[in-house]
Amino acid sequence: MKLLLVEDEGKLVESLSHLLRKNGFVVDTALDGQAGLEMACTGVYDIIVLDRMLPYQDGVSLLKEFRSLGHDTPVIFLTAKDSPEDRAEGLDAGADDYLVKPFFSVELLARLKALTRRRGKTLSETVLTADDLILNPLRCQVIKGNEVIQLTLKESQLLELLIRNYGHVVTKEQIIQKVWGYFSEAEFTTVNLYIHYLRKKLKLSNLKTVWGVGYYLHKEKDTSLAAN
Repeated sequence: MKLLLVEDEGKLVESLSHLLRKNGFVVDTALDGQAGLEMACTGVYDIIVLDRMLPYQDGVSLLKEFRSLGHDTPVIFLTAKDSPEDRAEGLDAGADDYLVKPFFSVELLARLKALTRRRGKTLSETVLTADDLILNPLRCQVIKGNEVIQLTLKESQLLELLIRNYGHVVTKEQIIQKVWGYFSEAEFTTVNLYIHYLRKKLKLSNLKTVWGVGYYLHKEKDTSLAAN
């Protein structure tokens, strides 16, 4: 589950990022409204946590612009502005939820889980399947036949992305943004290496390369897009 945290208070960014990562989120951060809007519009995030009072562009105007561009990613405001009028303004701007600072960590996590459930996603032990693969993303485990194969976190996230886009090409740029993060220094060679790891560990003859573009999983009989 990939989350964007738009917050300018350094200590809060650090503590929240730690909390969220410990609870299964892949977290990117933006320290001002303009950067937050640019990152949000990439479309790689499953959920956005947004402060209202931000440098360069405030959270309400950011969210209005984001929604006007057609994005429906769930957004929760995390803010010190707590009057009924403030709450109404935030929700009217397109927020899915509104949590006032100071807050309890357990409540934030519960609200995030509720938002992901509304989108048909969950942080519980969701199992994903493709052909003879059964992936448990939270355990980073794959069952193939009678074998249980342990993956690293990045390998699991990469395989999850490929399974969720089964039959469709996932570009190397999309893989880097989803698996390593928006500001990652990961390069295409890193993606190639992890594809190699998956092929070797799982003996994947149906993980195909579209040269110069990316990768996709498909049924064995489909050879239309590219050679391995």
